[in-house]
Amino acid sequence: MTDGMVWLTIFVLSVFVGVEVISKVSSTLHTPLMSGANAIHGIILLGAVLVTGQTESTLALVVGLVAIVLAAVNLVGGFVVTDRMLQMFTRRKPTGGSKEAPR
Repeated sequence: MTDGMVWLTIFVLSVFVGVEVISKVSSTLHTPLMSGANAIHGIILLGAVLVTGQTESTLALVVGLVAIVLAAVNLVGGFVVTDRMLQMFTRRKPTGGSKEAPR
């Protein structure tokens, strides 16, 4: 078995394990998990910036820039999703625009 096949097998198995783990989480825990994932993505973004800043290879620079962009999109998207989920649990203020004066 070649190195590529080993890495592909590990990747496919990790996808299956990830799907099984996430599908078993109750809906009340999704918001705290998203917040934790956002913290991890922030660390990943910082690491990608630090590693890319130290590289001297053009290929490594391009791969690092792609990693920075993807990590930033993932981080911002996670905060947007968390914000939308938290808005579902807030009470909306009643609108008073349709009240008429008594006659």
